[in-house]
Amino acid sequence: MKHLSFKTQSANEKIVKRDWYVADATNQTLGRMSSRIATILRGKHKAYYTPHFDCGDYVIVVNSSKVVLTGNKLEDKEYLTYSGYPGGQKSATAKIMINNRPNVVIERAVKGMLPKNRMGRAMYKKLFVYDGAEHPHKAQQPKELKF
Repeated sequence: MKHLSFKTQSANEKIVKRDWYVADATNQTLGRMSSRIATILRGKHKAYYTPHFDCGDYVIVVNSSKVVLTGNKLEDKEYLTYSGYPGGQKSATAKIMINNRPNVVIERAVKGMLPKNRMGRAMYKKLFVYDGAEHPHKAQQPKELKF
């Protein structure tokens, strides 16, 4: 009896086709939206996903200041930064961050969901977050990302 052998093909530069997606953050929950974006940046939505190869797509996020946090997170959630110097730790609540630097809120949420290695840093570079409704990536003809 003859056995059929099917080889599993690992993703490589020849196989991977990178698409562009645009996501509107208006009235989207931060964590749910970020996990969906992280999945697309990693490429886990593709049939040929390979863990050791970056086969993800590019994601553009617009209207970052209109993202929603549930519960008391606006007042309770703290973003900490540390300069490395004594007394150099600063904290800001989510409300302050969304008012002053709304892009950072989404960027940090997505970055925390990516691998903590060289490949994760490469995936993170494919994320573009903008405060307004406009973005400079029209030439890439991004598809709309549905949540």
